Parts: sequence; C-alpha cells; structure tokens
Amino acid sequence: MTTHMVSPVFAGRGGELAALGEALARARAGAAATVLVGGEAGVGKTRLVHEFEQRADGVLVLVGGCLELGTDGLPFAPFSAVLRGLVRGRGRDGVTALVPGGHTRGLARLLPEFGEPDKDGPEARARLFEQMLGLLERLAEDQPTVLVIEDAHWADRSTRDLLSFLVRYQRSDARLLILVTYRSDELHRTHPLRPLLAELGRVGWVSRLELRRLTRREVVAQATGILDREPSAADIELIYERSEGNPLFVEVLLGETGGDTLPESLRDLLLAKVERLPEETQELLRVASAGGQRIEHALLTAVSGLDDGALSQALRPAVAGNVLVVDGEGYAFRHALIREALHDDLLPGEHTRLHTRFAEAIERHPSLLPEPRGAIELAHHWHAAHDATSALVSAWKAAAAARRSAAYGEQLRMLSRVLELWSQVPDAAARIGCAHVDVLGQAATVAHLAGEFERGIALAGAAMAEVDPDADPIRAARLLRRRGAIRYSLGRFGYLDDLRQAAALMADGGPLKLRAQVLENLARVLHDPDVWHERIATAQRAIELARQAGEPAVEANALIALTWGLCQRFSRIDEELGAFAEVRRLALAAGDPNALMGSAISESDVLEGAGRHERAAGVAREGIAEAERQGLVRTSGTFLAINLAEPLVSLGRWDEALEVIDRALDHVPPPPTQASLQGFATDIALARGQLDRAEELHETARRILSRGAFRAQNLLPHACREVALLVARGRVDEAREAAERTLREQDFMVSARYSWPALVAFAQLGEPLLPELWPPARRLGVEGDLQRAQWLTFTALTWPAAAAGAGPGAPLALAAGSLQAVPLQAVPLQAVPLDVGDGVHAGPRSGVEASGPGPGDVAAGRLMAWDEAAAAWAALRQPYSEARALAAAAHAALALGDRQQAADRLARSRELADRLGAAPLVAELDGTARRARIVAGGGPGTDGAPEAVPDAPPLGLTAREREVLRLVADGRSNREIAGELFIAVKTVSVHVSNILAKLGAASRGEAAATAHRLHLFDSDA
Repeated sequence: MTTHMVSPVFAGRGGELAALGEALARARAGAAATVLVGGEAGVGKTRLVHEFEQRADGVLVLVGGCLELGTDGLPFAPFSAVLRGLVRGRGRDGVTALVPGGHTRGLARLLPEFGEPDKDGPEARARLFEQMLGLLERLAEDQPTVLVIEDAHWADRSTRDLLSFLVRYQRSDARLLILVTYRSDELHRTHPLRPLLAELGRVGWVSRLELRRLTRREVVAQATGILDREPSAADIELIYERSEGNPLFVEVLLGETGGDTLPESLRDLLLAKVERLPEETQELLRVASAGGQRIEHALLTAVSGLDDGALSQALRPAVAGNVLVVDGEGYAFRHALIREALHDDLLPGEHTRLHTRFAEAIERHPSLLPEPRGAIELAHHWHAAHDATSALVSAWKAAAAARRSAAYGEQLRMLSRVLELWSQVPDAAARIGCAHVDVLGQAATVAHLAGEFERGIALAGAAMAEVDPDADPIRAARLLRRRGAIRYSLGRFGYLDDLRQAAALMADGGPLKLRAQVLENLARVLHDPDVWHERIATAQRAIELARQAGEPAVEANALIALTWGLCQRFSRIDEELGAFAEVRRLALAAGDPNALMGSAISESDVLEGAGRHERAAGVAREGIAEAERQGLVRTSGTFLAINLAEPLVSLGRWDEALEVIDRALDHVPPPPTQASLQGFATDIALARGQLDRAEELHETARRILSRGAFRAQNLLPHACREVALLVARGRVDEAREAAERTLREQDFMVSARYSWPALVAFAQLGEPLLPELWPPARRLGVEGDLQRAQWLTFTALTWPAAAAGAGPGAPLALAAGSLQAVPLQAVPLQAVPLDVGDGVHAGPRSGVEASGPGPGDVAAGRLMAWDEAAAAWAALRQPYSEARALAAAAHAALALGDRQQAADRLARSRELADRLGAAPLVAELDGTARRARIVAGGGPGTDGAPEAVPDAPPLGLTAREREVLRLVADGRSNREIAGELFIAVKTVSVHVSNILAKLGAASRGEAAATAHRLHLFDSDA
C-alpha cells in the first residue's frame, strides 16, 4: 500500500481556482489585475498557487518569496529571487535588453550581476522601482506574465513599498497578474502588512481571496490521495476533528501511527514528524531552524562543520520525509510552521550558541550570502545571540549595506537598533567610528528618505538637543538643514527658521559644499514677494560656493532657484530663460536626474505663468520623456503632467489635456499631484456642464487639501472651483460666502499669478462683494500678458466702477509674480441678464453704476473693456476665455442697440465654444441670440442662433483623431503613436476605432488609404 507525503489529488478549491483564472483572463485581455491570497498557516496557499501555475498555459510565471529572519524580513528578497531566475534563464544581457533604456544601475542594487549600482539618494530608489516595473511590463508585452510574491507577512518595509508600487503603478493595459500570498492569522492589529492590504484593497483592479479550511468531503479526498485508498469512517472522524480542515494538519496526522495517542498541541504534532528522523538529521534541522526559512547549502556546511557528503547524507532523510525541500542551491522547510516549532523548541543556551555559530560563519565567509542579505543576517544573528557589542557593530554595517540597496526602511531599522544598543556598549562611538549625535542625524536623514517624516523631525530634534550651535556650528547646520527639509516636505511650520538659522551658522565658514547646500535649500523655499530679493541673493551666493566646491549638482539646483525667481519678473523672461540650458548641462555633467527634472518643471512653470502656453507644453513634454529615460516617470513625470495639462487647458486642447491627466492618474501619483491634475479636469467638466463629474473631482481634491499645509497655488484655484460649482448649481449666496471666506483667510499679496484669476472669479458675483475686491486689485501688480488679460477682464467686470477710480482703472505698478496661474476657464464668466424688448438694453441687474456718465457712456465703456479683454485672450490663444469675453461684449453691444456688433461677437464666441464642447456657453449664446432676435450676420430675423461654425473638421474627425490618423497613415503602431502623442495605448485604440467608424474603413490600412486618397495631410508636408 502506497502512502504519499503530499496528496497528488488537489482537493477542493474549485471556486478559488476559478477566481484566479478570471483574474488571469483579465490580465490576458490587457487589464491590470492583482489578487491578494490570504489564509491561516497550513491552509494551502502555496499549493493553490502551484496548481494555478500548472494550469496557466502560455504564461510566464515569476516566483519570489519573502524570507523570515527572526522578526525581520530581508530587503527586496522576493524581487532578488525573481531577477536571479530571469538571469539564470535568459542571461544578464537578455534581461538588460528588456529594461527600458537598457540601463540596469537600479537593478544592480538587487543583483550584483548587473554591475555597480548608481549613486545613493532618493532618485536611486525611484529608479530601482521604475526599472523593476519596466522590466515586468516588457516581459508582459511578449507573453502574459504572472508575478507571485509569497509569504508577504514576512515582507520588510522596502519589499512592501516596491510591491505597492508595482500593484498601483502598473500600466492599465499591461498583461500582468500579480499574486500575493500572506498568513491572515499572523496579522495582529499592529502588523505592518495590514495598512498595505487596506490601501491596495481600495485599488480598482485588486481583489482579495481568503482561503477557507477544507470541508469534511474535501478532507476525505485529500486523505484518499495521500493513502491511495479511502480511509475508514473512524479515521476520517479523528482526522477531521483534529485537523479542523487544515490541509497541512491532515498531512501530518496521516503520517502518524496510533492515532489515539496523538499529542494534543500543534507544536508537538509538528515536531512528532521530525522526531521520527535519525538523530543526526534532527540535530541538523535544529541548526537549520536558526538560519531562517531558507538556508544555503554552503552556509549550512560552514555552520555544521560537516563536509558536503556528510551534510547531504544527514539531510537526505529530511528531504525524503518532506520536512525539507530542495530550493535552488539550498533548502527550505516544507512549511514554516515546522521551522518555527523547531526554533521555539531550542533551549536558551542552544538558541544563543546556534545564532553565534551562524554569525561567526558569515563573518569568516562573507561571500556565502549576497549583500545586503549577508550584512542584515549577520546583524540578526548577533542580536539573537545577545552579544550587544557585535550586534551594535553589525547593525551599523547592515545599515550601510541597506542604503546601498536603497532599502531605506531597513537602514532606519538598523540605525534604530544601534541607538537602542548604544547604552549597553561603553565604547560604542569608538566601535563604529561615529558619535551618538551623528547616528541620530543619519537616522533623521534616512527617515526622510523612507517617508517617515514625523520620525525624522523627532530624530533631528533629539540630535539638536545634543549639540551646542556655538561650539559646533557645522554639525548644528547639518541637522537644521535636514530638519528644515523634512518640515518643508511635510508642510510643517518652522522650516524657514531652521534653514535661515543653518545659513547664519555657516555665514563665517565651514565646508563649501555644505554652505552651498544650505543656501540652495533656503533659496528654494523663499516664495513670497517680500523675500524675493533674499531669494535671489541667496541663490547667487549658493552658485558661487558650489562652483568653488566643484559641485555641479548643487550649482544646478541653485541656478534653478535663481532663474525661477528672476523669471517672475516677466520683463526679463527672455533674458533669463536661457539659464535653464545651463542647468541641464550641469545636471548631465553631474549625473543628477533631480536637477534635470527640476529644470523642466521650473521652465515650463515660468513659461505658463507668462502665458506662453505652446512653449510651456513643449518643455513639459520633453521633461516627461526625460523622466521616462531616467526611470522617474511615476514621480517627476507625473508632476510634469501638471505642467503639461495646464497649458493644454489654457489653449483649449481639452481632450488632449484629459488624456494627459488620465495617463498620469493611472500611475497613482502622490496625493498633492492628484489634486492638481484633478483640478484641471474639474475646470474642463465645469466648462462642459458636467457638474456631477466636476463635483466628484472637486470633493476628491478637497479631501487631499484638507490634510496638509498648502500654498496659494493650490488653495486659490480650489476656491475658484468651489465658487464656480456653487454658481452653476444656482447657489449664488453660498458662492459669495465662499469668496468672502477666501478673501479673509488667504493673503492675496503673496502671488499675483493666482490672485488675479481669483479676483476675476469673485468679481462675477457682483454686489455686495465688489468693494472687497478693489483693495487687493489696486495693490497687485500686473506682470506680463497673462496677468494683463486677467486685469482687463476684472476691469470689464467691475465697470463702470473701475472707470470711476474705485478699481484698478489704469495700468498698475509692476511687481513680482509667482508660480502657476489658474486658467480663467476655471470659472465661466456669467452673462449679464438682458431685458430685450424694444431693442434697448436695461443694463446689468447687479453691479456698480457710475453716478456721472450716462447709460450710453457706461455701455460704450463696457463694450470697449470687453473687446480689449477678448483681444488680450485671443493674443494668448486662450479660446474659452476669449469666448466668454466676446459673449459679454455682445451684451454690451446690445445695450448700445448695435445688433450687428452683437451678432458678430456672438458668432465668433459660439464658434469657439462649439469647438471646445462648452455646452453651457453654447446654450447661453443661443438663448441670447433668440431673445435679441439675431440671426447670422445680425439684424432682425426669426428666432435662431448664429450660423453653424465654418470649417468643420473633415469627415467629422476631431483634431486629435486627425493627429492619430496621420500617424496611422505613416504606418505607426498603437504603442508608437502613444509614445509620440504622450497618451495611453488604450486611448490610441479608442481613437483608432472612432476613426475607422467615421471613415467607414474596415482596417487601419483602408483608413490610411482613404486619408491618402482624400489628400487629408498634403498641407502638412
């Protein structure tokens, strides 16, 4: 009679297999899919995934497991295993060819086969994450790919971060399925995996699968497979009662004899399987249990003192008895519960002795384990051996190894252990060559890199408490610089004081690089107009010091701060913009991607603020392409999407802007970036009358902005959108209250760039708000063409009070501007209500009437003001703002009784609004034409709107569809078109489908032939 250790029959789990099959089908179809598979220890998670793998035909399966090491995991362990398997199968060059850009400096942090890693810093971690995701997506292009991450309950912080990144940021059309297994019974209230599971559970393409225990019938099927016969009813009763349907316990129970005498505790039950093995095998298993769930053959040889032959002979019964399984070049316990039971059964002396032996073996033979695993395992073993001195020294070395792998969470954990052990080692500073205060400072820096901002502030504060700034100004300046940077990242007050104090401490000397860094950091955070000159002087001094120190990266970042500040004086924008080319040269020379990205962000921002929308969009596009080359598309790249979407919205290329926004949001950027992107989508939804959509987007942004400290560039546009939504819903009184609240709470002198659009938005609300708007309007400067157009619009809205001197009235004194402008389309201009009976306009129902001029003078002045505003918007190529101004000018013309002028302006306004899909404005214009009895060309006529928009797109194709068709006709693939136009492949597919339908074409080739036959693109040549 045959008895199997593991049932060859896969019992039950039909529903679970079907769920995994459905997830794979979604992935095959090009939809993102992730399944989180939870269950108690021994319930069969690994077996389920294995069965799924066996049944998934034509799929590449990559498997990596998280490794337990005491209470800690090993950084990036499952991803190192995945890479190692790929290199083993495809060779290093084969894997390198799949990495976007062909650069594997990031992956070198996980596998030494890829050469020397890139230099440390936050961008190193971002590049590692990007390259890992890019590699997986390239693999999935060749064939559907399944990434399996097992035992996530043991995942370290870095592994959890990378896993979250892969799940959330994978392309929506990637044929990639991610499976994650974890022990649900291990997840106590404070377990670090719990918040990650909750976070991922809110992602639309993530599903959770909880494995239940087997039913009685399924236990019978499993037992029959193990025994090759159906057990008796009595045996089944006993097995089911004792196992409670846990498949592992069923296996162990069926391996025992004399069922009536089975031990009661699970620990004894698991150890009973080991105790049947030879004594020398049991001893080796106890030794191996101290090494973790998986242990290399060479390391076990070194620890045990046995040669290869003797070790293999002693372990063979454990492999045959299914206690150990062969795993590559080492061994793994058949189930982690067996290892845990063995390790827990060690006596205190054995525990200390075995961990000491492991530590000594790793120290003697450091090549036995790759870094950073070797350093971290060494630190673990000395800590478990209760050797405080060795534990402290090894934790310090492990922190350095973790940093080289960009495993900042593990580096922080190791540094925290050094701090915990410090008081137990009298000569700790001499042992590691570093003072306690410097360990605190380094921990603060690493906490910042790891995103542990609050902890970083606390660590920096603890370090500052040990420093006398007068006696040690350099150390104090370093700590203040770090705390100031963390406070700024977190939006905490005090960052400016910290950086100014650091600069003061460095005023009289110190390392040139540190002095330059402190001043560059300070210049970067000086935003307000009243410190503009300080910013310029500080940035200039930082540049001088960086040059003296030979630090091109610091010089590049300081030059960004200087150029951005100088460009706020728009009269000098052409003179100063050229400095960004020098920034790029310095950044490339220094190999600093942060400066490259900073240059693109600042230059596109300055151009947009000056109303140079096309150039701003071009710089932002180039920056996004550079972010892709640098492996930073989901960090700097998504931020640059803000700077691309904004000019596209200004230019009226709304569909294109929405494509950019959707593509960026697919990457799930940080919340502030999401809020900015969704803000522009809200503007478009408002202008198109999609109020439910606008409210949904606005509420999402509100939740984000309520959780932090944000500047005018975020808060004033948000307030404008709130007012616009309330007005669109007819709640004008509430809109006035919201505007008044913003006027009270926000400093309108901080940023003319954001204040003018807000004043324009609020001026549309009329009395009694207008008097509150004139004081800030008089004090604000008018810098450049964009702010001039906003000022002209504000003047037209407040006419005739502006003409009487209550408002700006005349050109205002120039002053510095700041950061990104909010497009006027954030708040549609309200049309002035008309009373058209006998052709005489009764004037506005709300607003300020001048006491001096007569009605005709007021109407003529208003028409002139709106015409000037419309011309200014037309010069800036902002069609929606131009259309709103023309609509208001038409009302002013009607008030003068000039129907021809009104008709001309209505026709042009409607043409622009129709092209934009601004349905509310189109309806408003048509209603005005009907009430005034205007037809195309002006004069009396029947009810009707101005004539249809001329020059309709050929064959009904939109501008974007023409672009796509042109590239289709050139023979480009969907992926190539997506890269050319910076849109998602899925979006290209939708455009192509629409093009085929409009052309009546059955294929891409037929569509291209139609385009050539009709000479659609001859004029483009």
